[in-house]
Amino acid sequence: MTLHGTNVLVLTTNYGVEQDELTRPMAALREAGATVTVAAQQAAPVLTLVRDRRPGSVVVADTAMEDVTAQEYDAVFVPGGTLNADRLRIEKDAQQLVSAFAKAGKTVAAICHGPWLLVESEVARGRRLTSYPSLRTDIENGGGTWQDEEVVVDTTGGFPLITSRRPGDLDAFCAAVVRTLQERAPGTRGRTEQGTRRAA
Repeated sequence: MTLHGTNVLVLTTNYGVEQDELTRPMAALREAGATVTVAAQQAAPVLTLVRDRRPGSVVVADTAMEDVTAQEYDAVFVPGGTLNADRLRIEKDAQQLVSAFAKAGKTVAAICHGPWLLVESEVARGRRLTSYPSLRTDIENGGGTWQDEEVVVDTTGGFPLITSRRPGDLDAFCAAVVRTLQERAPGTRGRTEQGTRRAA
């Protein structure tokens, strides 16, 4: 099962995103067949960091956040990086986009400090999620239930919410995001029902 026909939006600032938390999920999604679009504050290069300190690779931003809508995509992904996430959470365009994805019942994923944006967008309220441990109080104050697990997939609140704690959780995070999108890919329900009828 591939993700051909699935469109994923990545939200980031133009500086300070954690390199692996941006590039590895993008690679996993593209390898699975998804189309990935990077939307930054500006349609300009995204400068990454390694462990919030050393310069990392440069990632091309496909567009600016103000020029996209949730209607064009099936899922949104928010990477971490302390500098990136702290700036991103106060970006009104980012807040509105994440809120729109949630209201439309589309998949929302975030890792490390990325869930700061989920709190500011009020999509963490009433949900189970994880993050970098220092965000626990923010998440709980925002109405979420924080769990110390490598990946938390919560499908109880009208849209799938996938979160992880840190770069060391990326294997589990990428697998959970790809698996969730595969389960929701166009035509999946029909194929599953057909297989069930044949098995019966």
